[in-house]
Amino acid sequence: MSLSIRIILIITTTLYQAIACYLENQKPPPGKLFDVGGYHLHLYTLGEANPTIILEHSLGGIEGYFLVEKLAKFGRVCIYDRAGCGWSDHSPYPRTSSQIVEELDTLLTQAKIQPPYILIGNSFGSYNVRLYTHRFPEKVMGMVLIDGLYEKEMLKMPIQLQALKLFFISGFIMSTFGSILGIIQLFRKCGIFELIKPELRQFSQESRNYVKRSFCRSKHWMTMCREMLNLNNSGNQVTIANQFGSMPIVSIKANSFFQPSWWSFLIPLKAANNLREEMHKNLSNLSTNFVQLQANKSGHFVWIDEPDIIVEAVKILLDKLYKK
Repeated sequence: MSLSIRIILIITTTLYQAIACYLENQKPPPGKLFDVGGYHLHLYTLGEANPTIILEHSLGGIEGYFLVEKLAKFGRVCIYDRAGCGWSDHSPYPRTSSQIVEELDTLLTQAKIQPPYILIGNSFGSYNVRLYTHRFPEKVMGMVLIDGLYEKEMLKMPIQLQALKLFFISGFIMSTFGSILGIIQLFRKCGIFELIKPELRQFSQESRNYVKRSFCRSKHWMTMCREMLNLNNSGNQVTIANQFGSMPIVSIKANSFFQPSWWSFLIPLKAANNLREEMHKNLSNLSTNFVQLQANKSGHFVWIDEPDIIVEAVKILLDKLYKK
């Protein structure tokens, strides 16, 4: 293939991706945008009030859309895109748990979402729901933690896991450029997301589009970098949020950080799982009314690997809250 033909193909592909992104941006968001101090956060609600369930995603995540319809059978479900993700604006402030909690409470106030709340925190989101509950105990009825983190172990990660963290950050940076160049959008059109993670096919096309749309944007990957780089700051902030009396808490423990596969030998899986064991021991001390569920078929991405166990966790929490 001649150089001129290659250049034409590159230009044509780039223009195609630019047009596709433009058309995608013209579609209205599923929820509403609220001003939280000069920038806007997107909030999507489904179901009737009482109880009100708030979903707090993983680091750079937007996975709550996958289960919103199932969870809405229990009450009103509120999914919000953290600043920089989904339809939400970029935030000029540090991506720490303290700032995220402040933004979340401002959003719920602006949207007139009345407490009390049930908070669901996935991975890094567990930091945020714990800190929110510590700051606003009168607003929270209970928590569900999905393969949650505990700061004591996260702040003292062994060197091989520190290297893994840097590896993830470098991947986020590369993906930022990939999204700018339209490569991530091309992956989306070719079904690469579902090829890498076939379990995604169990969810509706609409919910997958919501999630994949965010990952095609450079601001999403930049936000992931910012949240990861501030992970230690968030860990230090959440150290005060470790005693919740008899508040009902249901914690889901994944079987492994990553499911063993042909490529998992590239990461320090044993060290990661040892760290997780210690974290879950500490999480069990957060409340005297604590239940742990084992997700035997899941890696860290429980939302995708074993979503029904999240529904089960919410049922258990509701039984605790409303049992006669």
